[in-house]
Amino acid sequence: MTIDLKKIKTGDRRELAKAITLVEDSRSDSKLEVEKLFKNIPIDNKTIRIAITGIPGSGKSSLIEKLGLYAIKEGKKVAVLAIDPSSPINGGSILGDKIRMEQLSLEKNAFIRPSPSRGHLGGVAFSTFETILLCEYAGFDFILIETIGVGQSEFEAKTLSDIFLYLAGPNTGDEIQGIKRGILELSDIIVVNKHDGDSKIQAEVTKGQLENSLHIKGIDNINILLASAIKNDGILEIYNLLLSLSKNKNFFENRKKQVDNWIINLTLHYISEEMKNSKNIKMRLAELKDEIWMSKKSSYDAVKSIIKELKKDI
Repeated sequence: MTIDLKKIKTGDRRELAKAITLVEDSRSDSKLEVEKLFKNIPIDNKTIRIAITGIPGSGKSSLIEKLGLYAIKEGKKVAVLAIDPSSPINGGSILGDKIRMEQLSLEKNAFIRPSPSRGHLGGVAFSTFETILLCEYAGFDFILIETIGVGQSEFEAKTLSDIFLYLAGPNTGDEIQGIKRGILELSDIIVVNKHDGDSKIQAEVTKGQLENSLHIKGIDNINILLASAIKNDGILEIYNLLLSLSKNKNFFENRKKQVDNWIINLTLHYISEEMKNSKNIKMRLAELKDEIWMSKKSSYDAVKSIIKELKKDI
């Protein structure tokens, strides 16, 4: 698959989508094309990368759509990378984000890309960082990463973004000590959504509970806001806060950490692929399993043996 970078640079959505499909492809022949592609794509430090997470039903898609529409009104170009759970049958995306963000998908300055997680942990897809770089190269200013939102492993989304926003529902207060605890502490912004109608008072109570819980832990630097994505309330406040946090003095240090994380993950991925495709390692693994089963070798000895075999292959 040949990718025309000039077309991507001039805003050709079809070529951008084709390039993203290429980086999501796990076949070995695609890897060589991806390597060539990224030799010519520089790191862009003028954008804002925002990870948005929250349990299913908290209103992530609605909030992202309203934020995206407001950013476009302010002259920004917005890319939404919506990481979907993979279908266990064909590995593709299950949800339809272009349907859930119907208004935003019609905007010429918006690009919505659902990507299958393919079982990758961390609430993001393995290729998310490369997709971010491609969208930045295509001229998008705001990169909004909607994560799966299923539990503690969302921490990896933090390592890909400049700002981490956790979207809470109006009844989150009762669950603070549960599975979301670690994610809350990673957040730069917590938004309590559905601050409207019958949920309005409960949303305010939840905001107070979150503030008290974090204060007890000695965490007072997380911004907690109320919003109603349906009513379009609180969107301006969130947008302005995102702009303010993006000018943080630690911005460039954080960007360097994002690159570090990308390199480490890429290295581990390549090592894993080498192991899967090595006939020597497959044979050695079969031998080692029997030796461990018979208590002739410890699992640690087996790992060292595999590493030696891998070094020979490489």
